[in-house]
Amino acid sequence: MSPRIVFDGPIFRVERERVRLAGGRTATLDVVRHRGSVVLIPQPSPREVVLVRQYRHAIGKWIWELPAGSLDPGEAPRRAARRECEEEIGLTPRRLTRLGAFYPTPGFCDEVMIFYRCEDLAPPRRPAALDDDEQLEPRAFSLAAVHRMIARGEIIDMKTVVGLQLLRARRLTMKPMKKVKD
Repeated sequence: MSPRIVFDGPIFRVERERVRLAGGRTATLDVVRHRGSVVLIPQPSPREVVLVRQYRHAIGKWIWELPAGSLDPGEAPRRAARRECEEEIGLTPRRLTRLGAFYPTPGFCDEVMIFYRCEDLAPPRRPAALDDDEQLEPRAFSLAAVHRMIARGEIIDMKTVVGLQLLRARRLTMKPMKKVKD
């Protein structure tokens, strides 16, 4: 059976499909189809990161998180990363480094989140406009402060925790190796 669209919105659609599973059984599955998104790790300096505070209606809370956004139809991820950085924190990255790509909820959604480190931040050429549903407060934090916020449960957004771990792993792999005595 081909998929049937049961919801089609501006950010995602939901398809219902009857599928044959590996063991031979059949099941009806609902799958969220998403264009994908970018997650930004803006760094005004090597020891700082910019987070945004925003209200998330789905959980009824204001939270601190890494800036992120969905790809526009047909938009390349690097272009989306630049655009979202300008829109959400008011700065343009002159240098972007892709750190990885992950599926946050592959049990029911095909969204892939692509993580970018944003460095050498500069004012944008033109003012950016927020989306209608966004109310953002960007702020730079030291990496040490952000890790303490995670440990205290003040940062509860998974993409933010993953992004900061990617940054930490990248920093660790870029350090020169110490000589080991024989």
